Amino acid sequence: MYFTMFLSSVGFTIVITSIWPYLQKIDDSADASFLGWVVAAYSLGQMVASPLFGLWSNHRPRRESLVCSICINVLANIYYSYVYLPPSHKKYHILLARVFVGFGAGNVAVVRAYVAGATSLTERTSAMANMSACQALGFILGPALQAALSAIGEKGFYIELLHLKFNMYTAPALLAAFFGVVNIVLVLVVLRQRRDSNVGFIFHFTDQVHVAPEIEGSIDHIAVLTSNILFFIILFIFAVFETISTPLSMDMFAWTRKDAVLYNGIILAAVGFQSVIVFLVVKVLSVRVGDRPLLLGGLVIIFIGFFILLPWGTQYPKIQWIDLQNYSMPDILLAPPLTTNGTVEPTGCPPEQTWCQYTPAIHLAQYITSDILIGVGYPATNVMSYTLYSKILGPKPQGVYMGWLTASGSGARTLGPVFVSQVYTILGPRWAFSLICGIVLAAILLLMAMYKRLIAFSVRNGRMEE
Repeated sequence: MYFTMFLSSVGFTIVITSIWPYLQKIDDSADASFLGWVVAAYSLGQMVASPLFGLWSNHRPRRESLVCSICINVLANIYYSYVYLPPSHKKYHILLARVFVGFGAGNVAVVRAYVAGATSLTERTSAMANMSACQALGFILGPALQAALSAIGEKGFYIELLHLKFNMYTAPALLAAFFGVVNIVLVLVVLRQRRDSNVGFIFHFTDQVHVAPEIEGSIDHIAVLTSNILFFIILFIFAVFETISTPLSMDMFAWTRKDAVLYNGIILAAVGFQSVIVFLVVKVLSVRVGDRPLLLGGLVIIFIGFFILLPWGTQYPKIQWIDLQNYSMPDILLAPPLTTNGTVEPTGCPPEQTWCQYTPAIHLAQYITSDILIGVGYPATNVMSYTLYSKILGPKPQGVYMGWLTASGSGARTLGPVFVSQVYTILGPRWAFSLICGIVLAAILLLMAMYKRLIAFSVRNGRMEE
């Protein structure tokens, strides 16, 4: 299950930094606003699939839902590699491919339900942290592999037999498909299953997985709803971060498409490595200080990270085709492109984004500092939020509940990219990141208001001291 989670995150992050340049290359009509829809498409598919796979896993062997979901993921990645073939509307084919990739990723709910059902309350935080560490390790290797595959170049080479353009954009998706095939083989060959009366079908290796008998008591649905809202906000924030990184860096630092894929891949890989360290630290700290203080501290760190990313100063970003050198330009016409044959790629802030004329530039030091802080806050809040959630639910079958939690996160990753791409394109980074700071502050206030209700099922029903 840990390895399945690892491969799921690799399959997602391996293309995330190259989607925007890929869109620009195959379809000139695609803009930053459409990028938001493409990134959101993955999460939309996952949001729809998660409760379905969760329900399926509660009543049937989990191997079935896992193999079906991974097969969908493999086929969708192959589809993504061929979206350049249709004569028109290529950006919509990318959109559809990402929906199916996300639908296949709905098995995350099955994985989480298994781990929750196969661990005791005292083991839960450690197991969830291990799962998150595997997920973060996937986040490391995904961007790192994309950065390595950028050496193939935009042109790459053509495989006549398959009618395939093998380049820096299609290679990552094909590698993700290969990982999916490996995952299917492991699920079919390695895992065996039995039926448990409390949690439905579960997997085991050579030893039996013992699950505590069902405990009488009611679930605090207010705490469940609060946990879903907090998880939604946490995933919303990270969706904003991962969506905006490539267009923001291209606008502010005048990076080319290839540079943006390479450098952001390196940065995200470094953030992922940092996340693994955070998960290991969280496992130790949660025993000493508890889950809720770590969740609150992580939200505060995220708030600081986005606050630092707000644009300050008097230096302005470079505008595409000409450097305005800090002049205001309400009545100045932009110069025509330096070349008309398309051999020189324009870099800098697009002139159609009018905020480029009056919004100060974000410096590279700000960008990297913000990445580091968000890379500390996000993994801490992520693992603590669904660790708390599984403890609130107690020993009840968690497939459907985990499906709703995953759907909540997927809804956030659907709305987050659309929100930030629209606000960023029209109003700029100052408005976008100010609104994010307000959302994080609202999450902090909600957590403080509901702090006493976010307790484990056994504690609430008087069977264990907090």
